[in-house]
Amino acid sequence: MLKDFRLIAGLLVIGLALTFCQKERFTTDAADQLGFSTDTLRFDTVFTELGSATRILKVYNTHKKSIRISRIFLENGASSRFHLNIDGISGGDQTDIEIAPNDSLYIFAEVTINPDLPPAASPFVLDENLVFETNGNTQKVVLEAWGQNAVYLPSRWGAGGVAAYGCNGGEWVWDDPRPYVIYGILVIDDCTVRIPAGQHIYVHGGLAKEVTDTSVYRYNDGFLAFVGQGKLIVEGTLDKPVIFESDRLEPEFDDVAGQWTGLWLQAGTRGHQIDYCIVRNSIIGIRVDSAAELTLRNSQIYHTASSGLIGVHAKITAENCLFYSNVGYSIQLEYGGDYSFNYCTAANYGVNGEALRMGDALCLDEACQTYDAYLLHVRFKNCIIVGGRTDQITLFDRVGDGSLMDYRFENCIVRVKDLIKPNASPEFLDYCQPCLNVDGADTIFIDPNRDMYRLDTLASVANKYAVPLPGIDKDLDGKQRDAAMPDAGCYEIEF
Repeated sequence: MLKDFRLIAGLLVIGLALTFCQKERFTTDAADQLGFSTDTLRFDTVFTELGSATRILKVYNTHKKSIRISRIFLENGASSRFHLNIDGISGGDQTDIEIAPNDSLYIFAEVTINPDLPPAASPFVLDENLVFETNGNTQKVVLEAWGQNAVYLPSRWGAGGVAAYGCNGGEWVWDDPRPYVIYGILVIDDCTVRIPAGQHIYVHGGLAKEVTDTSVYRYNDGFLAFVGQGKLIVEGTLDKPVIFESDRLEPEFDDVAGQWTGLWLQAGTRGHQIDYCIVRNSIIGIRVDSAAELTLRNSQIYHTASSGLIGVHAKITAENCLFYSNVGYSIQLEYGGDYSFNYCTAANYGVNGEALRMGDALCLDEACQTYDAYLLHVRFKNCIIVGGRTDQITLFDRVGDGSLMDYRFENCIVRVKDLIKPNASPEFLDYCQPCLNVDGADTIFIDPNRDMYRLDTLASVANKYAVPLPGIDKDLDGKQRDAAMPDAGCYEIEF
């Protein structure tokens, strides 16, 4: 019996020793991270028919002790389009995976796509994080695939990159029957981009980063910029508008702002013309920089995370345009410039932003102690500039004496409060004649709470408030305007 007891006790000691050794052989240091064969696993196949593709990711343990991965999972969970096999075990969410010292494991990732489904069900770009949780830290590898057969610009590998296009002063017509997807940053120089009626441009946004020896720079991805001799000509029609929007077409993303960056017409570019165009779900809608020129007609800019239309010391003519749900300002005019708005509606309901901001200066420090100033010349005719808040127009006269603030509103409907206080200077209504200053009780639109900005047929105060303007005899819907007493804003009442 004694021998048996000693034998059992010895075995227990050996077992406990093995157990402690087992615990000690795993690193618990959060600094001991995993290594990967790539930081982005790309499925470089554009599917033109129902099919699938598989890619391999190697995960390395380069440390002297074994490492235990607490969890490996797909960020989108059960709704993920990707499927995993981790070291021979199928499933997109697995726990307690071990890798021996200086060893690795294989992860097989597969995606199956039906490109015949609409983009809302089979997006142009599918990207998702594969997440690794180890010793309290989190690491991610991007899974990236292309679901639809489209024209990807700059390329299908363009995310986070910048590509410049030129055509020696010629034209680049975007008339491919496939949709266009901007995937990265596309810069047009010495080239006229002409976009015909009915074309749909999808933009894949998000944050990108650039790593240098000393710093990490983060910036917004997904935008179209024009520089030098670059020019944008959009030739939409009433029945076939040109649309710029996010490539996330699932219904839940329909009214989400800030999904891509926007259109940027940079300093000195000339001759931009945009007609019957919709820009939505971006950070900014259209930005027009110093000395650049834009003619914008019959267009809509809405659901932006910042301002809808930005002019910075620029020249803009806008007719029959609608701006709404812009978190910054619907229209933002900075550092002076030359602007004309006719029959436009800027209606900022449901957000904290205002419909209009105008200023004569460009601040060079946070407190605007140092600035550059330039003459602001603005004319609004037959426009509606309103919103949910009591004040919808901000004037920024940094010079302070009104000498660089040359603005006029004629036959416009506005919503202001602070600008008409007894001590306000200058007297805003002296420059807004005739103008109707409304409040929340006045009826203008059918239902701004549902983004319905056509005029209420029974009670709209915009009815017959405008005056005829030569050459603008139809509204945004193509409806004939009253020849003698048209309505204010981009829409004419239809009785």
